[in-house]
Amino acid sequence: MSTSAHMVPRPSSSAPAAVFAGIERGSPAYRRASLALFLAGFATFSLLYCVQPLLPEFARDYRISPTASSMALSLTTGALAVSILVSGAVSQGLPRRGLMFASMLLAGLCNLLAALAPNWSLLLAARFCEGLVLGGVPAVAMAWLAEEIHPRDLGKAMGLYVAGTAFGGMMGRVGMGLLVEWESWRLAMATLGALGLASALGFAVLLPPSRRFVAASALGLGHHVRVWSSHLRHRDLPRLFAIGFLLTSVFVTLFNYAGFRLSAPPFRLGPTAISLIFLSYISGMFASPWAGQLADRFGRRRPLTGSLALMVTGSLITLSVSLPVVAIGILLVTIGFFGAHAVASGWVGRLAGDAKGHASSLYLLSYYMGSSFVGSAGGWFWQAHGWAGVVGLTSVLAALAVGLALSLGGAARG
Repeated sequence: MSTSAHMVPRPSSSAPAAVFAGIERGSPAYRRASLALFLAGFATFSLLYCVQPLLPEFARDYRISPTASSMALSLTTGALAVSILVSGAVSQGLPRRGLMFASMLLAGLCNLLAALAPNWSLLLAARFCEGLVLGGVPAVAMAWLAEEIHPRDLGKAMGLYVAGTAFGGMMGRVGMGLLVEWESWRLAMATLGALGLASALGFAVLLPPSRRFVAASALGLGHHVRVWSSHLRHRDLPRLFAIGFLLTSVFVTLFNYAGFRLSAPPFRLGPTAISLIFLSYISGMFASPWAGQLADRFGRRRPLTGSLALMVTGSLITLSVSLPVVAIGILLVTIGFFGAHAVASGWVGRLAGDAKGHASSLYLLSYYMGSSFVGSAGGWFWQAHGWAGVVGLTSVLAALAVGLALSLGGAARG
């Protein structure tokens, strides 16, 4: 009969019979946890990035510039970055499952409100609120996995969570493109909001209760500042935080402005055809758990460096004027992104010690700040220098990330 955790006997008969060492791969609890966190990743990323293929639609309907239209995404990720920092601290004293469920539920409702917003300002306000409430999912999910999964299986489990984010990102973007072609972007956003609500309910039913988490009470701001400061003084954690910033800077910037490039000559693609580039996310669903397994088996530096190098290569390949070659470049960037994110996020959890929520929040603060700031700033490069400017920006940033990965310390096995 299978069990949900690895049990280690104690020598003394008067002591408790066993110590919970973590949920092991192959157990019913592991399968439930993996599916629940997959749903959390799906809901978070589908809701967060569903507006990305709509940016050309927003620019046309509201008569705004590409840079201004990108605020529908950048404002959300910026709010999310700040919210994650707060949520990571607050989560140390609140039940993790309840916090993640409430965040998913409220985010789905905000997406519905954005779909109904009568003007651009109210749409941005709804998207800003969506970013604020979504902060309870990413940092807490990473911390939950690091606490509850057996250390031997953490890389694989983190990879499955990241695969959920890849699936959510793909479905949000591709679904948007298809529904816009057939109906309207408002119906598309409302449909995705309803799927977010359904995912929240499934998550609440499936996720096993925490067995290692001990709620901390009466933790003031000074405590959180000390913990964050200790993480920032760590030799390798700040480098991993910087890698997170560079990862999304490259990935989101490329995808933000790929739609503008592909809708213009010589490609002249419509919304549905453009949305199909996001099918490359399927590769991320396989790349993230595979990279996590490689990290568990061989150490983390090499899979991380290799994934980042793929991003540099893919970015440069997209300079081609051949549509199939551009698609290959986007595919390589996607594989590299999800592989690197799975390895880096799992490595943060392994290095963080007891304050995993704080470390996860700092990593994800950097991660979403990259999406927010560089994702919008990339519009200036697009308007001033076209696609060559976007590629120049992203390839340099990805190369910097490679250098940081190579500089990580001796604890490469995490």
